[in-house]
Amino acid sequence: MGTAISFLVGQNALYGISNNSRFYTSVTEMTKHKSAFDDINNKGKFIRKESVFRNWVSNDGSTEFPAENDRYHLYVSYACPWAHRCLAVRSLKGLENVITVDVVHPLMGERGWKFEIDEEGATGDSLNGYSHIRDLYHMVNPDYDGRYTVPVLFDKKQGRIVNNESSEIIQMLNNQFDTFAEHPSIDLNQEDTREEQEELNKWIYDDINNGVYKSGFATTQSAYEDAVHQLFKSLDKAEDILSRQRYLTGNKLTLADIRLWTTLVRFDLVYYVHFKCSLKLLSVSYPNLWGFTRELYQTGNLRETCNFYHIKHHYFESHTNINPYGIVPYGPSYPDFDVPHRR
Repeated sequence: MGTAISFLVGQNALYGISNNSRFYTSVTEMTKHKSAFDDINNKGKFIRKESVFRNWVSNDGSTEFPAENDRYHLYVSYACPWAHRCLAVRSLKGLENVITVDVVHPLMGERGWKFEIDEEGATGDSLNGYSHIRDLYHMVNPDYDGRYTVPVLFDKKQGRIVNNESSEIIQMLNNQFDTFAEHPSIDLNQEDTREEQEELNKWIYDDINNGVYKSGFATTQSAYEDAVHQLFKSLDKAEDILSRQRYLTGNKLTLADIRLWTTLVRFDLVYYVHFKCSLKLLSVSYPNLWGFTRELYQTGNLRETCNFYHIKHHYFESHTNINPYGIVPYGPSYPDFDVPHRR
C-alpha cells in the first residue's frame, strides 16, 4: 500500500497534476502536525531538531542534483527567519529568474504551513497543487515523521526535496548557480572569511537566531531566564563587533551577516513582545546593530524580501500556546528601516 501511494503521488507531483492534494490529504491527515513545542525538554527548554534532507546542488555535476536554470524551486514563508535567509541570498545574487518560489500563508494552523492565496503575498503551491507543506514532505517520503518546515529546496525535474536546511541552501545559492546569476561576482562566503564566519555562526545561531525561540518557547521560568540573559549577552557582543567595523568579519558582506540580519529585522516588531525578549529594544539601545539592520534592508533589493504583515501576524496568530486568543498588538510601531544608516 505504501509503495503504491508513493508511486502515484510522486508521479502526479512530477507531472504537475494538481488534484492529487485531495487524494493525499486523506493520508497525511492521519499524521499529527509536530510544532516547535514538541521539541521542549523536561526542563522546559526548547531544543531545535536538525533538518533531515541534506543533499547538495553542484555546479560541476558531482552530485545527483546538478545546477541548472529553472530546475529548482524554493518553498518559503515571509514570516520565517530561516526561509528569509534564502530569499535574501537569492535576491543579492540575482537568482529570481533562475530559482522559482512559492510562499505559504502567514498563519500556521493545526496541519502546519498551508498554501492559500487569500492573503497578499501568499502564492499557493504552483507546482503540485498541495494544500499544505506537509503534503510535499509525504509525497517525497510517505513515512516521514519529522517537522514540516520551510525553507524547502525542491527539484522540479526529479520531484524530490533536495534540502531543508537553510544554512546549507544559502551556501548553494551563493556559489553553485553563478553560471546563471545576474550578480555572479558577489561572493558572500569568500575563503578568507570562512573560518571567522564559522566561529561567529556558532554563537549567533545558538544565542541569537535560536535564542529568541528558546526565550519565547520556554515553559519554565529558569529556562526562560537562561535563554533571555544569554540572548542579550550575545547581542551586546555583536553590538561591540559592529561598533568597530561595518560587517561581522570586517568590510565584506557575508552569509554570517545575512544570518544575523533576518533575526534582527524581526526583533522589535515581534520578538520583543511575543517572545518576551524585552530587556532592550534594538532601535533604542543598540545603535550599531540597528544601523546594521537598516543598512542591509537598504542593500540591493533586500527590502523586497521583507513582508512585515506576514511576520507580525504569523507569530501573534499562530503560536496559540503563547498567545491563545491570537490578538495582534498595535505596537511596537513598525520600525522605519529607510532612515539613513550612516555606516
